[in-house]
Amino acid sequence: MDALTAQTDALETPATGADDIATTTALATDIVLTGDRPTGPLHLGHYVGSLASRLATQEVVKRQYVLIADMQALTDHAGQGAAVADNVLKVALDYLAVGLDPAKTTFVLQSGVPELAELTTLYLNLVTVARLERNPTIKAEIEMRGFQRDLPAGFLCYPAAQAADITGFDATLVPVGEDQLPMIELSNEVVAKINRLAGTDVLTPARALLSSTPRLPGVDGRKASKSLGNAIPLSARPAEITEKVRAMFTDPDHLRVADPGKVVGNVVFAYLDAFDPDAAGLDELKARYRRGGLGDVAVKRRLEGILQAFVDPICQRRAVYGRDPAEVMRIVAAGTREAREVAAQTLRRVRGVFGLA
Repeated sequence: MDALTAQTDALETPATGADDIATTTALATDIVLTGDRPTGPLHLGHYVGSLASRLATQEVVKRQYVLIADMQALTDHAGQGAAVADNVLKVALDYLAVGLDPAKTTFVLQSGVPELAELTTLYLNLVTVARLERNPTIKAEIEMRGFQRDLPAGFLCYPAAQAADITGFDATLVPVGEDQLPMIELSNEVVAKINRLAGTDVLTPARALLSSTPRLPGVDGRKASKSLGNAIPLSARPAEITEKVRAMFTDPDHLRVADPGKVVGNVVFAYLDAFDPDAAGLDELKARYRRGGLGDVAVKRRLEGILQAFVDPICQRRAVYGRDPAEVMRIVAAGTREAREVAAQTLRRVRGVFGLA
């Protein structure tokens, strides 16, 4: 991919906002496992919540695996398999566009590592239904999706699959938000049970790398979601950014320019907090808004310009890589082969614990 690399190297890589990670050597022996479900293009919320930290960690850790979790996506998108498959390329393009480097971050297609599915099956023998149902993340997602007793078994059991992902690649560090901590907890419970059965340390527990960045809301104030259409994709064109910013919720009581406005809970300021590089200027803007005399239109124009400047180099890089989708998928395939060799070693150890040849 030398020709594509030469073209994309000339483009600016967005700032990571994670200097505290990039400047430390404390993670030099860590193996990172992270990833995304290919249910649609990635958006600015993904960048703030995970992609920025991945750009930083890939520079300092021993190895970083980023999992395109197509099997997990099917747990609640079983009737949309073709769309999930199409989104694999889109997500891989998003990874490359923001600056993830295949030489430092191994791209892995989950369905291309069948060892993970076998590990999941073995782990399910160690996890009770009651334990899965108590998982607060699962409970919240069941409620959000409106599942009742028609809950797909695959969805209920996906924490066991995540344990397989984490242990399959010998990951020691998993970047997550606080809502995903129960997944790390369950994975480590499985690790402890396997090690007790073996009488020795077959698997290594992982620890969480918590994000200090607040979750970026959708333009309507709800949780940013690909399915709700309330997020700004990393591949957004200028017209879409303009449309999304103009639709953002502000302070409903800020009816006139002269009225004092609230910054907390204001979606526009949430995005400015995440992307405005001028911290001092932003503080002054907030003070003016709180005092009154600053209209929502002016604030949105500032944000629109900042987001246009941020997304433009990402779109340029994406366009360059998009000229050769077959090469992008070759990158994914090469990473998947590499990851499968690691997962196969883990599976052999775990099979031995269960007395399987």
